[in-house]
Amino acid sequence: MRERTLERVRKLLAKAERTDNEHERATFMAAASALMAKYGIDALPPAGTRQTPGDRVVTVPGPWAREKARLVSLVAQAVRCRPLLLGRGDDGQRVHVFGFAADLERAELLATSLLLQMASGLARARPPEGVTAVRAYRRSWLLGFTDEVYRLLGAAESRAAAEAAGTGAELVLADRRAEVDRAVAARYPKIRRSVPTTSGTGYRDGAAAGRRADLGRTGVPAEAPPQLRR
Repeated sequence: MRERTLERVRKLLAKAERTDNEHERATFMAAASALMAKYGIDALPPAGTRQTPGDRVVTVPGPWAREKARLVSLVAQAVRCRPLLLGRGDDGQRVHVFGFAADLERAELLATSLLLQMASGLARARPPEGVTAVRAYRRSWLLGFTDEVYRLLGAAESRAAAEAAGTGAELVLADRRAEVDRAVAARYPKIRRSVPTTSGTGYRDGAAAGRRADLGRTGVPAEAPPQLRR
């Protein structure tokens, strides 16, 4: 059943990739995100089953490496993984993502897709007349896009969890969150939290683009997708 769900998601993503119609793309987005959230619930093991969280390091190249790393981080967080921004490495910004196998799989599929779409959307974005701080506009556009995508993904995950209420899924989810938190604490006992700031005027435009995002777009040739590697 889980494999059939993933196959349906992939077919929806392929349809979304082929259309230029915004309304069709929004429909495919909603369907793909809902199915992806359902897959996350269906993949849960029975209560009491012991599993061990895994982890992957994502290296995101420039340009806009920090902003793209933030997208990877928030997408992972939305699908019940725990991301940590490690900072710059030799090839770009690095994000260490902890989670269970099915959630890591979902994070990889969604983050790769959304990074490509974000790059394509930014290339099409034009600052309003009178805006002279173009780089600040673009950065704030990226932050707006990311925050809106995170909100949409989180809403889909919440709906899927609510629909599974009474099946024991909530207890399993709580146990898995605790397991992931323990794995992170064992690897990184001291964590410093940070919140990005923006002075640009593109946040609202980026958020609007995020609302139109095709959560499964797979083939925008703006740049090579990042590799999630163990």
